[in-house]
Amino acid sequence: MQEEEERASQFGVEFINRPVQSLGEGDVEIFRELMSSGVNGIILTAGDPENLKPLIDEAESKDIRVVCVDTDASKSHRSSAVYVDPFLSGCVAGELLGKIVPPGSKVAVVAGMLMAEDHRRRAEGFSETFPKHCVGGETSAIIEGHEDEEECFQKTLELSRRIPKLAGIYVNTVNCLPVCHALAAADLEGKVKLITSDLFEEMSPHFEKGTIAASIYHQPHRQGQIAVRLMADNLVSRAKFPPVIGLSPIVVVLSNLPLFGREMRHG
Repeated sequence: MQEEEERASQFGVEFINRPVQSLGEGDVEIFRELMSSGVNGIILTAGDPENLKPLIDEAESKDIRVVCVDTDASKSHRSSAVYVDPFLSGCVAGELLGKIVPPGSKVAVVAGMLMAEDHRRRAEGFSETFPKHCVGGETSAIIEGHEDEEECFQKTLELSRRIPKLAGIYVNTVNCLPVCHALAAADLEGKVKLITSDLFEEMSPHFEKGTIAASIYHQPHRQGQIAVRLMADNLVSRAKFPPVIGLSPIVVVLSNLPLFGREMRHG
């Protein structure tokens, strides 16, 4: 993203970063702050799309362009969105897990927040696809970890006790480490097949131990690059926004993990 920001700065375009502590937390307040600060465009991950929708629509009515990245607010009038199709990601995870667990298996989904459009759609894609590839298989539980490590750890432990023959888990957010730790605490590493999302360096030993069978990589760095480029091109040359730019999910397993060294380092 740095190259895009540097290129845009040559034309007087300035980028202001307003990070949030966790997905959905403080989104509305920060969005209001940005709208009132005189910006011409806003790039955001819409963790709270329902409450952001009227603000996004208001921003667009005031010629403040809005681009969603990673998590969409599709019911709003945002100018564009850049993401890996979340339903497709869930389908890929469902097919993978369905092919590596025995017939009749019970599995679960650990989501962040189902109010976030991509978390909900990934869970839906997974639940629809898994039984097609695992005869008699079922998604026995979908739990929300709210991107809180302790909550996610405790809920995964409780899940392993509540479903004694749990065969697999799909973690549809980046917050997979507490799930890995919970499986280790329950002596289920490698026994419960784990499909995760995205990549960061701390995941590497869990791939090597066999705790993580595969991860669905959503190319977050590339998503950010594209979003910044779209915004800069619009502000500088009035280039039209495409309604959506969709990227393909990438399946990462231990064999091809070394190819993603840069992504593992930068998360």
